Amino acid sequence: MPDTVQLATRVEKAQDQLFRETTRRLGTTPADALRVFVAAFNQNRGFPFDVRLGVDAGSDETEDRPETLSSVPRRLLDESA
Repeated sequence: MPDTVQLATRVEKAQDQLFRETTRRLGTTPADALRVFVAAFNQNRGFPFDVRLGVDAGSDETEDRPETLSSVPRRLLDESA
């Protein structure tokens, strides 16, 4: 068995609940979903989806608020609210 390490992060409770429910409905586990993401991230040498600056990329506000840097994660965050 290869050496393994544990990855950890903090997310908002609503995000955790949605993530767990979605993985359950997909017939997988949160841990397996994260392993798939890490493998896809590594295979793509970056995010396995488009990550781009917002429309107002020249403003300092965009740099101070990293959640606005990608339309995909922002959209996902908005859907869970």
